[in-house]
Amino acid sequence: MSFADQLARLQQFLDADDLHDEALDYLAGHGFLTALSISPVAVSEEEWIAELFSEEPNYVDDSQKADIEGTLRELKAHISRELSSDEDLEPPCDLTLGDEPDYSDLRSWCVGFLEGVFLREEAWFDDDEEMVSELLLPIMVGSGLFEDQPEFAEIAADPDMVEDMMEHIPEVLTQLFLLFHAPEDKPKPALLAPRH
Repeated sequence: MSFADQLARLQQFLDADDLHDEALDYLAGHGFLTALSISPVAVSEEEWIAELFSEEPNYVDDSQKADIEGTLRELKAHISRELSSDEDLEPPCDLTLGDEPDYSDLRSWCVGFLEGVFLREEAWFDDDEEMVSELLLPIMVGSGLFEDQPEFAEIAADPDMVEDMMEHIPEVLTQLFLLFHAPEDKPKPALLAPRH
């Protein structure tokens, strides 16, 4: 079975209604695995799979479980390879929140990404809190999780600024990955100029 076929089967499984309410759907799961691939510290497979599903799904049999978990591992490895390459990683959805942000695919992806950050939040912000916060800002805005905070409400009130931030997510991912994983003997990348 091709990787595309495996992903289609994974998407069908994650987007089904019979998973736990707190389980991540396919897009949130992709965001979650992207954050884990960028994370400055590793998270054990056992922990992240449990976190992704919230509770063990009702698999048809052991073969289905092995298939789904195997595809999740492959997807995570695929994301890591893309982040390590010279190309920016594109989330598997349009980089826009559209007219109804709460129902947009990008919002799901951003929420999933932050779930991955929250697993090891301290480690993400340990070395350079200001830089990491600056880089994570578009994803935090995209997630809608912080809209009750005045500075986020202010950004949300400017649709053009929000759309501009969403378009920058692929390069933000590259910058975060390099920030945590560029070899010590190489200079860190010139980071995105802060946008206010």
